Amino acid sequence: MKRFFLLIPFTAVAGTLLFLTACNTNQSGGKGQIWERELGAVANEPLNPADAQKELNLKVDLIPEGKYGRRIFREMTPQYITIHSTQNPTGDAYAHAKALNRGALRGGVCGYLCWHFTVQDNAVIQHIPTSERGEHADFDGPGNRYSIGIEMCEHQGNNQVVTMERTAKLAATLMYHHKIPIENVRAHYHWPREGYDPPNKDCPHFLLENGKPGDTWRWFVGRINMHHARLVRYDEALREQKIKEEEAKRRKQMVQRVWSIVSDWVGLS
Repeated sequence: MKRFFLLIPFTAVAGTLLFLTACNTNQSGGKGQIWERELGAVANEPLNPADAQKELNLKVDLIPEGKYGRRIFREMTPQYITIHSTQNPTGDAYAHAKALNRGALRGGVCGYLCWHFTVQDNAVIQHIPTSERGEHADFDGPGNRYSIGIEMCEHQGNNQVVTMERTAKLAATLMYHHKIPIENVRAHYHWPREGYDPPNKDCPHFLLENGKPGDTWRWFVGRINMHHARLVRYDEALREQKIKEEEAKRRKQMVQRVWSIVSDWVGLS
């Protein structure tokens, strides 16, 4: 009986500690930490950019040249990447491609909305070349004039976390190929829209806190940066391998020259 009474206070203390720990975890955690546990850490080893491209499952379905969002050719040298979310619970990436290809989405400076890529959990669809300007951010502002627009799907049945990861990999690949620095990866929020109240859109809303970039956005950008680092490390590994091969070649040539000199000197040649 005495043992039973001794157990009660111990159990109460243990339960209190577990409760406090759980509370602290929820307070110090966040969506980014939850998603990080679900996705797992980004691998450290170098990644061949060609293999990274294959992982995206990229499908090219361009708006017809000269029509709708591409009815006016406007060349662009991309300096930024802008991340959006569709806020459309019924349309997947293929539905958005179909809408863009038939000019169903009106707006923007040229009269039709368009962006470069739409991402869902199992595919990426490209709508316009990255060398052409889109209509997805801020009318005639720098977001449209200089950024690659990426829309993340939100339709029912789509795995949102996997979609974000595929988007992070796409952004990293675009950074690599276009030499875009990580600080130039922006949320749609970053580009104010003249005439709107509020001018800065809550987009992509599930990566923002109270309509603004915060810890969750920083987590996402960090994830992009880690994927990009793998591509950069691949190039570095190739350079190191090339240096080693050239050094080995020089040593072999030096040995051959020395052997030739010695052979001539002792009359072995």
